Amino acid sequence: MFADKKSGKTAEREELWKALDYLRPGDTLVVPSLDRLGRSLQDLISIVAGLRKRGVGSRSLHEALDTTAGGRLVFHVFAALAEFIRELIVEGTHEGLAAARARGQRLGARRR
Repeated sequence: MFADKKSGKTAEREELWKALDYLRPGDTLVVPSLDRLGRSLQDLISIVAGLRKRGVGSRSLHEALDTTAGGRLVFHVFAALAEFIRELIVEGTHEGLAAARARGQRLGARRR
């Protein structure tokens, strides 16, 4: 079992790369959710396509997806949705910070 503590948006996830290196043909990579594997649609597709070329299966527990033809179709839909949700979260955060600044709130660490 490999576990990363860093965000799915970060490309530098040592445990993910160790897990991908560990996998052999016939193995299956099981992730709790697609957004834990990555939030970029391009990255998700790249990782899953690379696994498929190596003969490694993939399975997402939350979305109940696997490497069957139907599972791959649904995978692309869910991956696009995960990326969309991530962008909405970032946009909402930026809007919240802008609104706080407009109200005169000081953001960040205290000035000394």
